[in-house]
Amino acid sequence: MLARPERHRCIECGKAFGSPDFAYHEGIIENGPAYWTDRGVLCSAECSLSHHRKRVAEGTLPDKPAPDPFESDFAFMRD
Repeated sequence: MLARPERHRCIECGKAFGSPDFAYHEGIIENGPAYWTDRGVLCSAECSLSHHRKRVAEGTLPDKPAPDPFESDFAFMRD
């Protein structure tokens, strides 16, 4: 059987969402990731800072907050 590809991985280190050491909002996996950007999710404060530094160096910082990457994924659960 083929493994299902992980849809959400940290864009800096590649750690899969669902890993025990991934940072979740309020520490609860159902609340989604604690860190994200317009390019994807980030697993920790360290990866978030690393990503920010890269974006500053590239000159590609976004001018507005990124939408919640899980908002559309779980929209069906709110109805």
